[in-house]
Amino acid sequence: MRNFSKLAAISVGSWIGGMLTERHLMPEEYKTKFQRYKQDLSGFLKHPATIEASKAFPPPEKSGGLGVVPFTDSDSNDWLWSKQNPKGQRMQQIMRFGFPSFDNVRSFNDFVLSYDKRNRIPHWVFEHLTKHSVSYNAGVDRSKCEFYEDLSMHAFFRSTNQDYKGSGYDRGHLAAAGNHKGAQQHCEETFVLSNMSPQVGKGFNRDAWNNLEKHVRKLTKVYPNVYVCTGPLYLPRKETNGKTYVRYEVIGSNHVAVPTHFFKVVIGETLNGQLDMEAYVMPNASIHDNTPVQSFQVPVETIERAAGLLFFDKVQRNLLRKINGQPRKE
Repeated sequence: MRNFSKLAAISVGSWIGGMLTERHLMPEEYKTKFQRYKQDLSGFLKHPATIEASKAFPPPEKSGGLGVVPFTDSDSNDWLWSKQNPKGQRMQQIMRFGFPSFDNVRSFNDFVLSYDKRNRIPHWVFEHLTKHSVSYNAGVDRSKCEFYEDLSMHAFFRSTNQDYKGSGYDRGHLAAAGNHKGAQQHCEETFVLSNMSPQVGKGFNRDAWNNLEKHVRKLTKVYPNVYVCTGPLYLPRKETNGKTYVRYEVIGSNHVAVPTHFFKVVIGETLNGQLDMEAYVMPNASIHDNTPVQSFQVPVETIERAAGLLFFDKVQRNLLRKINGQPRKE
């Protein structure tokens, strides 16, 4: 447990470090809050231990030039949903670079998720974005969408709208509705409660987290294909007695877990097949509006260790072009 705590805390440390670099933008209440986090974790955070990516992620026996299963269609429009592109094939396209895990996987028309039956929120949600999927579509009206239970889950393991009512938390999308404008049904499916997690509303879901979602959508202007994996984290924290605990709230009669943090891991694919990666961790808390999205960038390995997941495992990390906007170090 001690080793896991140290590794998982790296994500918290990266967040604190990034936030504190912006302290000149913050009112005094925010300075105090971030200083408290730093003090709570004093002596607990360690410098991130890097791993040799090419050894940790060996190439598959059959792979393309970047260590991925080759995709032969060069026209990104071929990825769009159509009668000629059935749901099963769309799932293969979304999950082209590998599944983080295989627990209770559900495939929707335009995203894929793995559901955590104990905590009644996703383990992860995977999306493939293009300019088409995120662009304005007069035929898609978000106001017509309603939150609904996922009846494919046993009643014991579902979350309900009643769980969120009066909780003080938003029903926070992991596959964002704004990412799925290709069809009304695609947008509506993002409102299934198995795609939701309890999120702080003001300062997070409606603000900082929304800014991160917008940033990811803007990447489709740079890359014809953008792959996104989003999920919750439950990170440990050192308390006044010197011991480290993982504590999180649950809401409603079904005890829906409230994550302490959320992550996004993103890969952008260029026209010539080069891959860039970005990785983010945000606390499930009110965040000052002036905080840059880049303040939340962390090494992807820290998220993998904390979440117990491997992201894009069909990609050889040593062949990535950039990580968090920086050329990959040899």
